[in-house]
Amino acid sequence: MPEIPVLMPQLGESIAEATIINFNIAEGDPVSVDQEIIEVETNKATMGVTTLCGGTMKKIIAVAGESYAVGSVLGIIETSDEEVARTGVSTVTEQLEENEKETQAQHDNDSTDSEEGEANLHFKVDGDAYYEPKTVQPNVRGLPVPAGKRGASYISPRMRARMNELGLQSADISAIPGSGAGGRVTVTDLEKFLEDIAEWPSSPASPMRLSVADAMRRSWLRPLATVGHPVVMDKLLDHRRSQVPKPGLTLYVLRAFAVALSEQPEAAGFLMGSKIVHPRAFDIGCAVQVEDGVMVPIVRNCETKSVAELTEEYARLVEKARARRLSVADTKGGIATVTNFGTFGLTWATPIPLPNETLILGISAGVKRPVWSDEVNVFVPVTEAELCLTFDHRVIDGGDAGRLLKRVAELLANPETL
Repeated sequence: MPEIPVLMPQLGESIAEATIINFNIAEGDPVSVDQEIIEVETNKATMGVTTLCGGTMKKIIAVAGESYAVGSVLGIIETSDEEVARTGVSTVTEQLEENEKETQAQHDNDSTDSEEGEANLHFKVDGDAYYEPKTVQPNVRGLPVPAGKRGASYISPRMRARMNELGLQSADISAIPGSGAGGRVTVTDLEKFLEDIAEWPSSPASPMRLSVADAMRRSWLRPLATVGHPVVMDKLLDHRRSQVPKPGLTLYVLRAFAVALSEQPEAAGFLMGSKIVHPRAFDIGCAVQVEDGVMVPIVRNCETKSVAELTEEYARLVEKARARRLSVADTKGGIATVTNFGTFGLTWATPIPLPNETLILGISAGVKRPVWSDEVNVFVPVTEAELCLTFDHRVIDGGDAGRLLKRVAELLANPETL
């Protein structure tokens, strides 16, 4: 009977591998078309690998807890000739033949090194030849931190090659004192440092942690600045208590931010060469703390919907984020982010925007403070929080950022308008 390989799919535009979390089926189980049979984790989300045809799960090749590159064979489905004809899937034999052709073409072009050649080997299971699935270390591919051409920032070709072998970025060696010209870190410096820390306690960084690290490293390539503005929260808190269901505080900030940006859209543009690209929709992300990182689901068209209208969608996305079940579509295309760092008791912070966004707006914990009232000519106690806006200074200046932040504060002071 024909055998169909279950391949690690391309789960996102920049995702090169994924880690197996769980198998939803066992060998010998029947499977149907589009059935989710394997649960995998990418850099930022948990997703499912589905079947292209129906049949029987003959062999599970992958191992839970291991990471596999896109295109790796994870298992084998045994099916019928009729099912192959109906779905148009490729059999193991066809895949192997295509693989051998590609391998031969690479050798003909002298572009295959020994390590890549090993990945093209196949092995036998119950007498049948299959691909050998090549495990990989979880890796986040991003833009490297640029190095200068002189002094401590220069990285020699030999040093770069060694860093590539170890999976290190330029930022990873910033703590190493250099003995080379101008304080440059040499390969000898690197090896000595690695030897010194070899016995230190360590733990593997999760795909989530690596993804956050990569995003923050790329974000820091830009000149970022942060401005702050206080906002009195009493009317907003009263309004929130009167609503059923009760909206999250972050949702008020998100809505006010979207309205303010719709009035000042140039603030949310991003620089691309000699052009500033402006937003085509006011889709705002909300930062959600999860285990070992942060996820940012996107709430769509926030400027056109009231807080009450956004409540259900917002709650659904936050729940999916905490369960690590966000899809690529749930996290793609945001123009800015809102983060409520006040939930940790913080009264000030400098949040960092994602690499593809110009802005991130944070709100602090509320604090009781005396504020002068012109109406009664005395100080009155109010609950006040700080709005902190971090922005790409290449796109907007402090004045524009201040006006945007002041408008957000005005909207939050009148929550019934949101």
